[in-house]
Amino acid sequence: MGTSINVGSNRDCSYLFQSLSSSSGGMGNLNFLSDYASIKNGSYGRLMKAYYGRGQDSTTEAASKKSSATTVLDRILEEKKNPKVSKDVQKANASLTTGLSSLKSSVSALQSDKTYTDTENGQSAADKVVSAMKAYVTDYNNVVNAAKGSTLANKTAYVANMMSSSAANADKLSEIGVTVNSDGTLELNQAKLKEADISKVQELFSPDNIMSYGSTIASRVQFAGISSGTGATGGTQTDNTTGANATSLKEDSKALASDKLYEKVKDKDGNETNKYDIDKIFATAKSFVNNYNKMFDAAESSSNSGVIANLSHIREKTARNTDALKQFGIDVDGKGRMKINEDIFKKSDMSKVQEFFKDYGSSIATNASLVDYYMTTQANAASGYTPDGTYNVQGSYRYVGTM
Repeated sequence: MGTSINVGSNRDCSYLFQSLSSSSGGMGNLNFLSDYASIKNGSYGRLMKAYYGRGQDSTTEAASKKSSATTVLDRILEEKKNPKVSKDVQKANASLTTGLSSLKSSVSALQSDKTYTDTENGQSAADKVVSAMKAYVTDYNNVVNAAKGSTLANKTAYVANMMSSSAANADKLSEIGVTVNSDGTLELNQAKLKEADISKVQELFSPDNIMSYGSTIASRVQFAGISSGTGATGGTQTDNTTGANATSLKEDSKALASDKLYEKVKDKDGNETNKYDIDKIFATAKSFVNNYNKMFDAAESSSNSGVIANLSHIREKTARNTDALKQFGIDVDGKGRMKINEDIFKKSDMSKVQEFFKDYGSSIATNASLVDYYMTTQANAASGYTPDGTYNVQGSYRYVGTM
């Protein structure tokens, strides 16, 4: 008759062999039974899974990381090519584009002579000026507000430049009832404008003066309107052309400022005379005028802020020296382009020509050199990703200080 042992609900039989642990000769059996207990309670299986699964998990984890990295890279590249913008940004971009078109029209109205003359239907010039200025302020503010939320970097760069022009003319604008607010927008006092001399308004917006407030705003609006908004410049061909013209202008400017160009002609015996090589000097001056005009013509489609800033400096310097240039037969038209009269230039005192270009020419050469630099070396582009990982569509704009 066998012995019956009731183990109850405990199905682990390893406790039956615990007494063997004190037996000196039972260590081998103990190890065997210990393994048996580990198998029974599942700890052995967990150990084996952990051990053999480690390599597989590492491989899986590495593959997962690689796959994740590839996915992130693809996402970044795709986002860089097609940056996503919110609905608010899309709305601001659209508003900026349409707003610039409206602003162009309102600036044009304030530059038109018709605005400053009475009409046959009884509308006075004063009323027309108030109406035109009201439209201008509204369109101007719409552009400024849209630019603050826009990612069209090429356009917003010009808007910023436009706002700077308004700030610089704040006192003159105040005289005709227009206040420049701290946020860059304008505010119109219609009563004050009605009492103002409309000739001051016309002078402020004069299209005949390339440095007038109106001409400056008109040029910025024009450049902003033709900017594509996706790059920093108007294209490689434009960059190369502008850079080449700027380099040539720089060399002509330096030549007109040099002593070598004004060396006196020597006679057949090698003795110095009191005569200048006027044909050579004129040829250099003519080349200067041609390259000056070509540079501005080519740069009109550029939205490189460094280029625009230096072109602005050149315009200002030329505008300040219009009378001096005119006495040498060099005229500057309403668009800022030059024209040289050969007869007047050749009859000029070459010593005065040299004296003038030592200052003006050297200064123009500096800015022309910077135009070339920005067009060929430091052309602005989107800067990529910001430190927080978001894509910066606007890019980085660097302005050159007053020269």
